[in-house]
Amino acid sequence: MADRTVADLVVERLRAWRVPRAFGYPGAAIAPLVDALDAAGGDPEFIPARHEETASFMATGHAKFSGGIGVCLATQGPSAVHLLNGLYDAKLDSKPVVAIVGEDISGPLGGAHEEIGLGRLFGDVCNQFVRYGRTPDQVPGLLDQAFRTAAATRSPTCVVLPYALQVAAVPDLLPQVAGVMSATPGEPLARVLPHDVDLDAAAALLGAGQRVAILIGQGAHGAGEEIVALADRLGAGVATSLLGKPVLDERLPFHTGVLGEVGTTAAAQLMGGCDTLLMVGTNDPWTDWFPMPGQVRTVQIDIDGRRIGTRYPVDVPLVGDAAETLRALLARVPDRPNAQWRGVVEGSVDRWRETAAERAAAPAEPINPQLVLQELSSRVPRRGSLAVDVGSVIYWYARHLELPPGVRAQLCGTLGSMGCGLPYAVAAKLARPDEPVIALLGDGAMQLNGLAELITVAHHWQEWRDPRLVVLVLNNRDQSGMGGGRPPGAFADRRPDVPYAGWARLLGLHGVRVDRPDLVGPAWDEVLAADRPSVLEAVVDPAVPLDPPEPALADLRGLFANGDAARRVRERVLNTGTAVEAEDLV
Repeated sequence: MADRTVADLVVERLRAWRVPRAFGYPGAAIAPLVDALDAAGGDPEFIPARHEETASFMATGHAKFSGGIGVCLATQGPSAVHLLNGLYDAKLDSKPVVAIVGEDISGPLGGAHEEIGLGRLFGDVCNQFVRYGRTPDQVPGLLDQAFRTAAATRSPTCVVLPYALQVAAVPDLLPQVAGVMSATPGEPLARVLPHDVDLDAAAALLGAGQRVAILIGQGAHGAGEEIVALADRLGAGVATSLLGKPVLDERLPFHTGVLGEVGTTAAAQLMGGCDTLLMVGTNDPWTDWFPMPGQVRTVQIDIDGRRIGTRYPVDVPLVGDAAETLRALLARVPDRPNAQWRGVVEGSVDRWRETAAERAAAPAEPINPQLVLQELSSRVPRRGSLAVDVGSVIYWYARHLELPPGVRAQLCGTLGSMGCGLPYAVAAKLARPDEPVIALLGDGAMQLNGLAELITVAHHWQEWRDPRLVVLVLNNRDQSGMGGGRPPGAFADRRPDVPYAGWARLLGLHGVRVDRPDLVGPAWDEVLAADRPSVLEAVVDPAVPLDPPEPALADLRGLFANGDAARRVRERVLNTGTAVEAEDLV
């Protein structure tokens, strides 16, 4: 029997941490570990990506969709450099990922082939933990510490394993290492609640508010019932960050939608008219759409105290788990809903929904991209996952796609890196092969790495209980990457056209190309009923404007009966910092 090696030991530690799969790109410096994974019988499984960057996106996507710890593998030099994009995605969106990097440097150090200072390379993105393995007896504890740190800090970590160490024999008796932590990554490692005095202060502040707004982010996941109960008790309106979009049922009459540049006018108006703001689990960077400083009093709930007050001034900080903290607030906040304010919010929501429908129905050449997402909205499976890439597709997703309760949706929210959508979709599908997955991409993201990763889909799909993985490609041929109402112009503004649906068919998948508005709905029906993964290529108009909503106070006119009232209120707030008065809203 062959000697047990450190590579085998790494596989054992991955199995002990219940890692179902590792994503990577094979290379000489990581080959012993890849061989050990291949010999592991699928526990854990090695998923080769077409590029190291997409492997790191897959690992981050696994963490986002499954709640587990993502794992990615690469070798030294350029292979390691390519991991950075996905790891920064994990860092900025607070997801646990462990990168294991192989190194094989022979000869004198300082200019050797593919030599990069890996400690410095990963020192920022994995600033919580970057370590080299030196001896076999260090490896179990080193890996356990990397996993514990990733889970506890919700961030990426890195372990560098030299090739010679990976192939080294493991002694029969190793020094005892610390036990494996069983807490679920991404969730609080303990029950965290604010002090009673802070809860009392927050309840008093919220109870005194006349026009309360609640802004929720991804940290509010699992607290939907508590948010709705508190909103009803206060008569509040609700808006979400992009990452917080899946938290609540978007059909609620007081749900104003996503806030920010990609968001809705109703959400901007909510921020412009409120006098009290509750932020729950959000680190939304679009602060231009927040209330004007001095306009509101604010409570912020976050499990990570370092984030409180970084986006907006906070009167009462509450460090704690969202659901637990909200339940404690519900026991303290008086039941005094402001029906007038709730009516104003719901009227704003109704007007926005009419506007969104009008925009989607507007003529375009050949198809309005907003129509494509609106047609999907009524067809989204009641369970499953949605992966969204970066570009103009985010605008249409944020405004025109209503997510059914329970559907998981993820995107590269804070880093905003194009090329994440299809790797995310692969990770989501591998995590739940019995549920459908939909990926929303522009043609830029599809050309960036989607065409290549469709090969990964073609390689794995026959193993899936539910074979549906639908990739929407909004083909607008716009080289700028954002569309946004610029009519096609110089050659530099035109992206080379690619037969995306045809490429899918070449790989043995299903492909549908649609260039007529009346066929968009039937095309969605076709791909969602297909017996294999599909690409839906929609040829859309690049001249459709993005129409970002005006920032909070600039768009108050939607709350008032006449524009003069909106102008007077805006001038008063800008000049004096005085909040909107109740009589202004009548």
